[in-house]
Amino acid sequence: MPMGTATTIMTETQALQRLLAWSSPAFPVGAFAYSGGLETTIAGRRVADAQGALAWIEGNLRRGAVRNDAILAAEATRGHVDGATLGNLADLCLALTPARERYEEMLVTGEAFLAAARTWPDAVPQHLPSPCPYPIAFGAVAGMAGIAAEAMLVALLTAYVQAQISVAVRLVPIGQSDGLAILAALEPLIAEMAAALSEAGLDDLGSASYAADIAAMAHETLPTRIFRS
Repeated sequence: MPMGTATTIMTETQALQRLLAWSSPAFPVGAFAYSGGLETTIAGRRVADAQGALAWIEGNLRRGAVRNDAILAAEATRGHVDGATLGNLADLCLALTPARERYEEMLVTGEAFLAAARTWPDAVPQHLPSPCPYPIAFGAVAGMAGIAAEAMLVALLTAYVQAQISVAVRLVPIGQSDGLAILAALEPLIAEMAAALSEAGLDDLGSASYAADIAAMAHETLPTRIFRS
């Protein structure tokens, strides 16, 4: 086998290993502590079974804040070498976050992600803003590793879905098999969105998930809360 080919395969394998590690539920970003407003929705019985959880998660993927997060993360992957670009993306990401708790979630998980990613030598761009929201941090670190935007988005969106399923399993409650069925059902949509949004730009930003935004804002008024958002 030619050395160039072997080097390319090794590099791609290493990039895949890092992407799997960074998007794993076990990666210490603290995502398990946040529901992104889903706890409010479950408490109000608007999500009360597996089908309701699937519909809620799918709606947020298609039209919610996570769509904007994905576009901004892809921009951060492409612009990871430019500090001014990353700073502007971070500001825009936070400006598009209407709920206080989700705003805090973005920054706490972003900083935790970067702290953990620094375990890998030279994994984190030196010119990232501080504090840095999670989508920008994830996208920039993926770009630094030479990971393409589409692959990065498959991981990012899958991690989002897994986190939401975890909330539903604990609170609805639904069974583990129901949770896996939701993940399997959303697999084609995740791939479709990753391909489309990896080519999207800032002009494509936009969401229409008012119920999700209101649920995120109302979370802090719940009399009993398990999650931080």
